[in-house]
Amino acid sequence: MSKIKIKQVRSSIGASKKQKATLVALGLRKINAVVEHTSTAVILGMVTKVAHLVEVEKA
Repeated sequence: MSKIKIKQVRSSIGASKKQKATLVALGLRKINAVVEHTSTAVILGMVTKVAHLVEVEKA
């Protein structure tokens, strides 16, 4: 499977509890933090839920 890099670009301060939990589950805790995950359906669904807080690029 291909890899994707996920970078948090906005704060989670105004986000709902579910969105904050999704960011933590992805491994993002601070702005400008970058994590790398495999491009699975689960990860892509999580990214979709917090798309306004993150940027995604192919690794």
